[in-house]
Amino acid sequence: MTNPFTYGGVVGNGEFCNRTQELADLSQTMRSCGRCFVYAERRMGKTSLVMRALDKLPKKSFVPVYVDLWPTDGSASFATTTARAITSAAETKTTKLLEFGKAMFGRLRPSVSLDDSGQPKVEFGIDGRSVSKTDLTEVLAAPQSLAVRSGKTVVVVFDEFQQIADYEDDLAERQIRSSIQHHKNVAYLFLGSRKHLLQSMFLDQSRPLYRSAMHYPVGPIATKHWQPFIAKRFADANKTFSNPLISELCEATQGHPFYTQHLCHVLWSLIEPGSEVSAAQIDQAVAELLRRESHAYVILWESLTKNEQRFLRGLADRETPPQPFSSDFTRQYGLRSASNAQRAAGSLVAKDLIEREAASYVINDRFLRLWISQLQS
Repeated sequence: MTNPFTYGGVVGNGEFCNRTQELADLSQTMRSCGRCFVYAERRMGKTSLVMRALDKLPKKSFVPVYVDLWPTDGSASFATTTARAITSAAETKTTKLLEFGKAMFGRLRPSVSLDDSGQPKVEFGIDGRSVSKTDLTEVLAAPQSLAVRSGKTVVVVFDEFQQIADYEDDLAERQIRSSIQHHKNVAYLFLGSRKHLLQSMFLDQSRPLYRSAMHYPVGPIATKHWQPFIAKRFADANKTFSNPLISELCEATQGHPFYTQHLCHVLWSLIEPGSEVSAAQIDQAVAELLRRESHAYVILWESLTKNEQRFLRGLADRETPPQPFSSDFTRQYGLRSASNAQRAAGSLVAKDLIEREAASYVINDRFLRLWISQLQS
């Protein structure tokens, strides 16, 4: 059998665990032309979640536009990437692609060619010049124009939206706010994984996008939802995995979808058909994963300051989120003062190694957390 546990990419319908409420909420936002800021830790499955919600929309009534901003580095690449996504969502035929591109994005000099598989693709060139406010206005007006032209609701998803915080200026950020507030029959979802950057964009009164979208956090999946999902996939291969041991596995991964699926993938490969999963085999699967990642973790660990290492040790050592600036925490882990702990936390957040969670922090990489725990023991 093919291993039923997948990780590292967009998860399809058959590999999707729960998220029933999240799907219903985001689908409603799309159908009602809302504005939504969807944030989660990296690999939490927000892209898979939103893509599944898009897939459920009837094609006769909706035009989904997915814009991946991860490779963009400024207003110019934002403009061309967004224009390409809108054009590709609106048309598929070569002649229609160019016609639509010229009608909507004439300033960006559209052209059409064939990709490696022989399918038409549209490209935009700005001849090395800087992108102006007029260029961005043209690009960001396109979703509303497409809604009017098609008679459908357009749903625009900007993935990895925190990238625009690193652009050379705030031109794109300002123009997004200026444009979308006037759009009807267009829904906008802003996805991101660096919560502190995204929250500064949407919660800071001095930023253009302040309070321009509702907030929707996506968190881990509860053990009660993982239990039937995991047990069935083992049972389908004539392998038994009891609920108490599934709970132990989920405790190790803290219910994080990527790490739970990854650990299950390795464990499933270790178990022979007709066998039952044991606690020792879960430990064996964890050991194998940490062996694979050990070299990278050692390099990372050695790049950290002593106080950063101490702060991470404190987070990894606690089953429940600690109070990281308390005297008990700073004394136990050698940080000596709350100010030292605060500086270490700020640096680790900036390095995307930890994320604020209520009044504490979590280590983003759940396997790094286990590696640090083993390092201490």
